[in-house]
Amino acid sequence: MESSKATAGHTPISASNQSETTYWIRGIVFTALFAALFIAFGYVSIPLGFTSVPITLQTFAIMLAGGLLGARYGFWSIAIVVLLTAAGLPLLHGSGGLSTIFGFTGGYIWMFPISALLIGLASDRLFARTKSLSRNQIILLFISLVLFSVVLAYIGGVPWLAYKANYSFQKAMVSGCYPFLFGDMVKAIAATFLIRTLRPLMPKLR
Repeated sequence: MESSKATAGHTPISASNQSETTYWIRGIVFTALFAALFIAFGYVSIPLGFTSVPITLQTFAIMLAGGLLGARYGFWSIAIVVLLTAAGLPLLHGSGGLSTIFGFTGGYIWMFPISALLIGLASDRLFARTKSLSRNQIILLFISLVLFSVVLAYIGGVPWLAYKANYSFQKAMVSGCYPFLFGDMVKAIAATFLIRTLRPLMPKLR
C-alpha cells in the first residue's frame, strides 16, 4: 500500500516536470526560429547612396519577435544574435565583430534587444486576459510598436551616428531617421495585424 501511495504521489510531480520541460523546449525552438528570422530579414538590405544606414526588415522581425513570443523569448531571440555578432559571426546583414556593433549603425543595434523586450511586455499585458483585442487595444499595440521599436531605435541610433560620422544632429536625422519613417510606419501597421491574428494561435510559452 505504501509503495502504491508513493508511486501515485510521484505521478503528478513527474507530469509537472515533463510539462515544464516541454515549455522550455518549445521556448528554445521559437527563440531559435525568430533569431533565424531576424538574421534572414537583415539580409533584405537596400543601401541608400546618401547614408551608411540601409533599409532593412530587421525592425519588422523585432516587432514580431516581441509581439508573438512575449518579453522573455522575444528578448533572447534578438539578444543572442547581437551577442554572436559581437563575438565575430557575420549575422547582421553579412557583417560581424565589434566593428559592426560599434560601427555607424551600432546605436540602432544596441536598442534591438531592448525593443523586443519592451514590445513583449506590452504584448503580454494586452493578451493577458483576452485572445481577441478590442479596437482600443489594437491601437495600443500599434503605439507600443512605434514607441518601443521605431522611436527607441532612433533614440539610440541617431546620436551615435552623429558621433561616429561626425555629423550635426540635423544631418544625422536626415541620414538616419527621416528617410525610414514611412517604411517604419508600414512595418508597424503590418506587424500589428500579424500579432493580433497570430498571437492567440501561439502555443503557451514559459
